[in-house]
Formats: sequence, C-alpha cells, structure tokens
Amino acid sequence: MSDIVLTIKGLKKEFMLRHGAASLKTALLWWKRPEMEHLQVLRGIDLELRKGECVALVGRNGAGKSTLLSLISRIYKPTSGSITVGGRIAPLLELGAGFHPDLSGVENIFFNGVILGLTRKEILKRTDAIIDFSELRHHIDAPVRTFSSGMLARLGFAIAVHVDASILIVDEVLAVGDAAFEEKCYRFIEGFIQGGGAVLFVSHQVPSIRRVATRVVWLKEGLIVADGEPETVLAAYQEEMLGSLSVSGPAGTPDGREQHPQE
Repeated sequence: MSDIVLTIKGLKKEFMLRHGAASLKTALLWWKRPEMEHLQVLRGIDLELRKGECVALVGRNGAGKSTLLSLISRIYKPTSGSITVGGRIAPLLELGAGFHPDLSGVENIFFNGVILGLTRKEILKRTDAIIDFSELRHHIDAPVRTFSSGMLARLGFAIAVHVDASILIVDEVLAVGDAAFEEKCYRFIEGFIQGGGAVLFVSHQVPSIRRVATRVVWLKEGLIVADGEPETVLAAYQEEMLGSLSVSGPAGTPDGREQHPQE
C-alpha cells in the first residue's frame, strides 16, 4: 500500500490581470480599452508528499508558495495539471479565512467544521477539545471580529487539528501567535508527523523549518529549483538571498557601498 498522500503533476496556475478601468464609472469615462495581462504564478510543478513527512516551502514573496497551498486546498482551480489527494486536508491559510466575523467563536467552530467535512454530531463531540486547545474559553462566545490576529490563529489551528485530517497545510499563520502557543502548535505538528500525518507549510522562519521539516522545497518564479534535505536546500536558498542583498547594497548601489553627498 502506497504511503503517498499527495501527488502533483504538471501543475500550472495563471491569473488574468485587468489594467485600466476598475469600476463601471471609471469604465464609462476611460478612453482606453482595458489591457489584460496573463500572470503565470506556477509554471509546471511536480511534487509528492508522503505519510510522516513535513515539507517546508521556501522562496521569495511572489514565488508561488501560497498559490500552491491554495490550489491543494481547492480554493483555486489549476489552469492545467493534476492534484491527487489521499485523505482529508486541514488547511490553515489566511487569518480569518472561513470565519464569519459576526458569528461567535463557538458558532465559527461549527461553521468551519462543516466546511472541513465534519458532521454536526462530530463537531459537538470535539467542541470542548477545540476550545481547550485554543485556550479561548473566556472569549469563545464573543464575535470573532473582536478577536486579535493571535486569537484568530489560535482558533483556526485548534479547529484544523481536530478534524482527523491526514494532511495539514499551514501558511505562515503561526508567526502571529504568542511564543507559548506557537510552541504548543509545533509540538502538535511533531506528534502529528510521528503518527504518520503529512504536513505542508510555508514559513520564513529558518529555526522553525529546521525544527520540523523533513524536506525543503525551494520555489522560484513558479518553478521548483531544489527539493531535498533541509540543510542542503536552506543553505543554497540563503546563499542566493545574501548574494542578492550584497548586489544591491544597503543604499541600493551596485557594489554595496553607501553613497554620500558631495560636500
């Protein structure tokens, strides 16, 4: 029996950007025809994720990391290529995603649980455990629009880890929580991996990647340029990042020297 829980082949994603009139009023007054731009975010991704693996995605902003996670979570549809998932996915992407701001924390637990595929009976059985994990019992009956970003992260993660998922997808949201809760989340992730779960996550925090990642995938301009052992890929990625900083320099000069006005 295969231990592969996620298979991605030839995955491409293209967005259409409209330049020009942004509203009906502007369109009526705009004398130029709007221009359409094809933005290729992912240009052909092949990737496999196995049970007991934690794969960290690294790359510059705009490399396609969050788009890839959104495609796997079925928020976007691919332009071409295929995504095959073996099991339930628990996505933890943008803060507040899937939450209704006017509903209470408890109501949003039900709201999110249904979205993630749980029955009402299953949600009822897990509600207390979710609230306890989130450590938000004193705030759980308040509308989530009153929650801080850290509280949203707590509630979102608590729900995601109680849906019996085989794949956990995390996009940077742990960075907004306090240190104690972040530690709690990483301990859960470590136990989840040891229990045969698979994790795919985006982080710019190298210590966090070194702690939990069993593999690192480096995305650059919509393509995978490296996929392998964490230290090897991180070293190559950090070398390129440091190289780009030295080229531009602290004041944007090509040789890295600051320019001073002539006296």
